[in-house]
Amino acid sequence: MKLVLGSRNSHKLQELSSLLAPHQLLPLPDGIALPDERGQSFSDNALEKARATAGATAIPALGEDSGIAVRALGGAPGVRSARYAGENASDADNLVKLLFEMERYEDRAAAYVCALALAMPGGDGKVFEASCAGELARAPRGTGGFGYDPIFMPSEGASRGLTMAELAPDQKNAMSHRGKAARLLLEWLS
Repeated sequence: MKLVLGSRNSHKLQELSSLLAPHQLLPLPDGIALPDERGQSFSDNALEKARATAGATAIPALGEDSGIAVRALGGAPGVRSARYAGENASDADNLVKLLFEMERYEDRAAAYVCALALAMPGGDGKVFEASCAGELARAPRGTGGFGYDPIFMPSEGASRGLTMAELAPDQKNAMSHRGKAARLLLEWLS
């Protein structure tokens, strides 16, 4: 099945393309505007992106919203993960802000959350949500991944104590929030 990804994030396109094989994930065509992320949940935002993309392209579409929820911060940055340090913040800016805010907390528990929404042109959508529990490192480590990966240490798997950025892509995909959500979608599609 061909799906258009309702995102301009090249990292997500690359990661989801490998996770959703044999389905083909197409990049969002130029000129298509995505809705602002105004939802109260990852699922709300993902579904809105999927519906807007399917409507604009007349091709089944996938919307994705994901981020990190930190227990000591009451679930923040949450749906504002990509804009935590401001509307035009880089991944590095967001990471620095989160580390600064966490300096006073001993509780480092966090979870990555991902919602994938599938929408058909003119039809309803279905959302697949998954999470990956872990904790935050005190300093960035590793060169792989993107976003908060250099400080997020998953609590499952044999790679405990390593950040997502220190894992090989197949290790990361086996336990990540996005990998889990993609497997739920693949199961539903089959």
